[in-house]
Amino acid sequence: MPRIISVGTGTPKYAIPQIRTMEFARQLFTHSVKDLDRLLKVFHNGEIENRHFVKDLDWYKNDHSFSEKNDAFIKSAVELSIDAIKNCLHSSSLKMDIPYSDIDAIFMVCSSGLSTPSLEARIMNELPFSRNTKRIPIWGLGCAGGASGLSRANEYCRAFPKSKALVIAVELCSLTFQKDDLSKSNLIGTSLFADGAGAVLVGGDEIEYAHIVSGSLPTIIDTQSTLLDDSLDVMGWEIKDNGLYVVFSKSIPSIVESWLEPVVNQFLNNNGLTHTDINHFIAHPGGKKVIAAYERALGLSPEKTAISLDILKEYGNMSSATVLYVLQRFMSQSISNGDYGMIAALGPGFSSELLLVRWD
Repeated sequence: MPRIISVGTGTPKYAIPQIRTMEFARQLFTHSVKDLDRLLKVFHNGEIENRHFVKDLDWYKNDHSFSEKNDAFIKSAVELSIDAIKNCLHSSSLKMDIPYSDIDAIFMVCSSGLSTPSLEARIMNELPFSRNTKRIPIWGLGCAGGASGLSRANEYCRAFPKSKALVIAVELCSLTFQKDDLSKSNLIGTSLFADGAGAVLVGGDEIEYAHIVSGSLPTIIDTQSTLLDDSLDVMGWEIKDNGLYVVFSKSIPSIVESWLEPVVNQFLNNNGLTHTDINHFIAHPGGKKVIAAYERALGLSPEKTAISLDILKEYGNMSSATVLYVLQRFMSQSISNGDYGMIAALGPGFSSELLLVRWD
């Protein structure tokens, strides 16, 4: 079965404290949004302390066309993805650097900007990957994209057990900010979303792992994708003349709490397991309320979601890339052989992506 070998991240240089973004929103919306002080409490209640953006806050005070924002997306997305790839393939956790030419397939995940040629083609013009590397761009899965990319790479490596696949997730949510959008969804998005990139190396069953790493690695045992019927309006983008407008329903936490438990139970039952068998919960932190809904729905103690909450506090919600930051934190720990983990993320559709892993 395929294994997760290493994880790297790419973080933008502008670290913005949450108090500063709250004051930015106050200045921008003070004359146009009713009961602004009450709504601004979302900046405190989300428990986010810091986020990273590809531009300084002053850039967002001005008007920018969709074209200008998307050009900025392409440039910064390529740069951050390259940082994440280098940190993944040259990780200190590896016995040896992984040559770019060893990568058989790239799964390129994003939802916050548009690029044709797709981003991995642009990256391959900057880094010495093989010209025959297979390219699989994945767009539109939002916050579920990082976990979904891992699932698709797992399937590729099952089919080609000698292969190494690279999953790259990059999101520049700040560049979708609409300064003239007075909706509550936009205000919540302004308090929550951030920029970042992650890269994960997945290997097939016939790789000589002893030459690459020491110790145990998470083996991908099974995956499950689930779509909730008639839920297209829960999360996503509205694409308008000025760009991408966030759709973010207030019902998301209640949907998580009511819908996710049977979905997870089915997945675990298919593998002869229950909640109590899961030692590590590697969840995309969609927000503080979503993490709390995970705990209630799955009977998790706060210790099981502590790392996800820490990533949310330090980086905010970077959409698809966030779960890879959480995974990296788990990969840096000493985890016992035989421990089970579950990688979980939720996204537009409304949908869930689950991976069952075991450290071997």
